[in-house]
Amino acid sequence: MANVGPNSFDGKLALVTGGTSGIGLGIAEAMLRRGFRVVVTGRDRQRGDAVVEKFRTIGDAWFVSADAESDEEILSSVEEAVELLGGLDALVNNAGVALNAPLLATPADEFDRLIRVNLHAPLVYVQAAQPHLAKRKGGVVNIASDAGLRGEQPIGAYSVSKAGLVMMSRMLALDLAPYGIRCNCVCPGATPPGMRHTGPVGDPDAGEDITQWQAPPLGRFGRPEDIGAAVLFFLSEESSFCSGTELLVDGALQAGVSF
Repeated sequence: MANVGPNSFDGKLALVTGGTSGIGLGIAEAMLRRGFRVVVTGRDRQRGDAVVEKFRTIGDAWFVSADAESDEEILSSVEEAVELLGGLDALVNNAGVALNAPLLATPADEFDRLIRVNLHAPLVYVQAAQPHLAKRKGGVVNIASDAGLRGEQPIGAYSVSKAGLVMMSRMLALDLAPYGIRCNCVCPGATPPGMRHTGPVGDPDAGEDITQWQAPPLGRFGRPEDIGAAVLFFLSEESSFCSGTELLVDGALQAGVSF
């Protein structure tokens, strides 16, 4: 049995996209606490620098500015991360955006934006990271959503994009297998503080209103560290035969009707 103690990832090198808030921040912190050296990306340099200052009380961390809507910034962020870290063992595609609108009421340009950030960008990140991950037999974890497994009408385009990410993770698992790289997908349920970049048409970055969320049957909402634990499982030797699969982390919200 492989060692999965607190230091089982000592010296491992990771890039976490969208790692300066919410679930991404929790994932990056969980990885740091287990020994990873981590680069996080985000659009807000001031926020990123503040997060990294906090992270450095835990382990080695850096911030690289990158907008997931820009292929050029994606490619440069991977190269900068590899230069800072000296290699790459793990890529966590977490950056994402949402829109509070049914699919029929979603403007075409907003639909394109969600697809570009939530589906196109993870592919470009994987393509750029693949040669580096292959050298170290690393792993990819894509952060999708419970909304990608069961459609949520109020955020229709987001559901479509995350369902695409689930399937793309399976296809990438097949493409990456010859290089010894595993690719899996984590699907979080209701996990405060929610996504920063979500809102109605006309104000898509307003932030998520978590007061409307339904409490899961387990009696609490998810925590970012719950998602971090799932990511760590997929990057551990304990999951060495898992690739092309999804892990739903939602407190039994989708298990069925509860009373």
